[in-house]
Amino acid sequence: MIHTVRRLAIGLAVLIVVTAISGADTVSEVRRPQPAGQVHVVALGDSVTSGSNCNCSAFPQLYGDLLHNRTGTPIAVSNLGVAGLDSAGLLQRLDQRDSPVELATSGANVVLLTIGANDFGDHHDTVTSGQCTGDCVADEYEQLTVNLDKILARIHALRDNHPTTILMTGYWNVFEDGDVAARQYPPTGRTASDQLTLRTNAAIDAAATADDATYVDIYTPFKDSQNITSLLAPDGDHPNLAGHNLIAQLLLAATPNLLPASPRQGG
Repeated sequence: MIHTVRRLAIGLAVLIVVTAISGADTVSEVRRPQPAGQVHVVALGDSVTSGSNCNCSAFPQLYGDLLHNRTGTPIAVSNLGVAGLDSAGLLQRLDQRDSPVELATSGANVVLLTIGANDFGDHHDTVTSGQCTGDCVADEYEQLTVNLDKILARIHALRDNHPTTILMTGYWNVFEDGDVAARQYPPTGRTASDQLTLRTNAAIDAAATADDATYVDIYTPFKDSQNITSLLAPDGDHPNLAGHNLIAQLLLAATPNLLPASPRQGG
């Protein structure tokens, strides 16, 4: 009986050691540091980020290629954009322990963030028809401002407040634009959509400023183009290849030569 107990104790000790080693290997595999000199770009956001309805390389990969050409540094890009994602959904994904989003963000030198348009999806028809009387999106707008601050705080927490460059884009339109919008919506609806876009961009800009992240204006370059339809997919709601190329170029122009560079983010 004594020998049996002793053998069980030894076996249990071996099992504990093997389990600990296996667990350590798993953690090191998931959280393995980036190779020296490599920049890891993580793109978080909605269908604009994911490249919906484009059938092309979306702006995160195009940005990574441009950044590599500029710096000569190896660039790893993780595009974690999800079609239909709103700010609450992104915050939830960032809070999922050991999820791909959490793990990729924890190892990112650069975070690209495009979120907010889908927060107003339930009011699409009311806004684009011009029937959004009063402030019909007040609750959603207030929640967006709260969620943006929480998202940025969560990114910093995942990064252990290590230096990180965060680039937050606005939108050219939170709904359809160009020829599609002109065919489907009255002038009052297109004006209301434009005003909601400006308001959304202002919230994103304010969140970036408060965090000392970088706001990247997408609205002005898209609107100043000779024909915004030429930058959009056939659905009028997402960028085509030309639109994604433009976004990538704007992000590159907003990227500091030395990464990272923001004092708030540990620099």
